[in-house]
Amino acid sequence: MLIYENALWLLLAVLLLDAVVGDPDWLWRRLPHPVVWIGNLISLFDRKLNRTSSRSESRKNAGLALLLVLVFGGLILGGVLHLVLARIPFGEALIVVVAAVFIAQNSLYRHVAAVRDGLESGGLEGGRKAVAMIVGRDPAQLDEPGVSRAAIESCAENFSDGVVAPVFWFALLGLPGLLAYKAVNTADSMIGHKNETYQDFGWASARFDDLINLPASRLSGVFIALCAPLAHGSIRRAITCMVRDAKLHRSPNAGWPEAAMAGALDIALAGPRTYPGYTVDDPYMNEAGRIEATANDIDRAVIVMIAACGVQALLVLLIAVLIR
Repeated sequence: MLIYENALWLLLAVLLLDAVVGDPDWLWRRLPHPVVWIGNLISLFDRKLNRTSSRSESRKNAGLALLLVLVFGGLILGGVLHLVLARIPFGEALIVVVAAVFIAQNSLYRHVAAVRDGLESGGLEGGRKAVAMIVGRDPAQLDEPGVSRAAIESCAENFSDGVVAPVFWFALLGLPGLLAYKAVNTADSMIGHKNETYQDFGWASARFDDLINLPASRLSGVFIALCAPLAHGSIRRAITCMVRDAKLHRSPNAGWPEAAMAGALDIALAGPRTYPGYTVDDPYMNEAGRIEATANDIDRAVIVMIAACGVQALLVLLIAVLIR
């Protein structure tokens, strides 16, 4: 049930504002982004409670406590913000501005397009420098196809995590749902790692993030598949690849949009990858597709992602009209 009657109409304004304005660099150079505040809180809990000398069970309980603080803190803060803003002049416009801060259509486009531009203008080193801003793998180990595939995978995964999921939770629960989602998703990116430091402390955040991203990951895969023809791809192949290969990804969610993008572009994604200090030997999604991806394939992925954002906005509009 929608937390307020016109949430979907406000959401359309949010999507438009983010698409046009995005995250202005001039603003966030002067002010800390709200996600930075969330990150600082997570870091504080990490320093105080994630002690290597503690027992595994104690560290798991500490991680669960952090998750509860983030979820209920986000819900309460979002609820208070909504109640305050809804009662002041131009309050709904301010709700739109606040929500747009947490949607990443514009910034995702800019970061992925920067990899394409880096490869085209600066060659391999230009591409490596740009892709290092959006992926965790070791850029020094990437050749041009590796840089291109990394950018495309990041485009697909972050379309789900940074666009569709926050939109879904705002549509369902308004600002409380949006803030709680972003808090948990930030925690997963910071402490949801399967290593000695975080396998206990971050387990609760990682598992809960998997749960709350489940609907958005499937939706994002469908949106991407529907836009495959704009990249001279096939909707049928994209959906087939998504259904068949999503389970090959080590993440229960990231595989859906990535497999759909692999099918839409007819290239192979995932596969063996090198991160600082370790290597993963995963199977390829759409194994029969091209491995030698290029900057042009990044451009095609960007086109699909932009169109998928449009499909999402049209779906929100349709639901809003039907509810009306």
